[in-house]
Amino acid sequence: MNKLLSIGQASKILGVTIQTLRNWDKKGLLKPDELTKGGERRYRLETLKNINKNITFNNDSLKTIAYARVSSHDQKDDLIRQVQVLELYCSKQGFNYEIIQDLGSGMNYYKKGLTKLLNLILEGQVKRLVLTHKDRLLRFGAELVFSICQAKEVEVIIINKGEESVKFEEELAKDVLEIITVFSARLYGSRSKKNKKLLDDMQKVVVSNVNE
Repeated sequence: MNKLLSIGQASKILGVTIQTLRNWDKKGLLKPDELTKGGERRYRLETLKNINKNITFNNDSLKTIAYARVSSHDQKDDLIRQVQVLELYCSKQGFNYEIIQDLGSGMNYYKKGLTKLLNLILEGQVKRLVLTHKDRLLRFGAELVFSICQAKEVEVIIINKGEESVKFEEELAKDVLEIITVFSARLYGSRSKKNKKLLDDMQKVVVSNVNE
């Protein structure tokens, strides 16, 4: 009787990730020979040797991108923290990953790191995207990027789906002020007294709310 191999052992023999084997199972490309009572997949070595040559292994060469962002230089410590969280998570999952870091507002769609990330996704070079929080990608518009990921079959992993800390509330307030600055400048002119008064008043409101 052939010895049954675990999914981890099978992945090493085939040179693919465990997640790839799970995906092949769902797509009917490579079904396990048996399932344990606990639902764990088991494979026979003979089955793996006779694997359908039409199954492609290319997806395992694609990148996992872990993306980290802060708005300003004074948040450098938080950027380091984000990177550490991402590295720990990706390492534990056994991902072959690359860290992309950005410094800039969540309202800025032209950041160097974000541009690189989008280009890699559109070129079909990314297997999954990992974030600590959704808003680390973009303050508004993250859903559009997620839709692109879905279209390009890029898995999106958000490690923390809860609310971010007070520091990020401050960051959100700055982003809102940035929106007001742009629209008020269009309405009144960037150098007008009316524009300056509006921005001064909004700045006071933002500061008071953050300090509450």
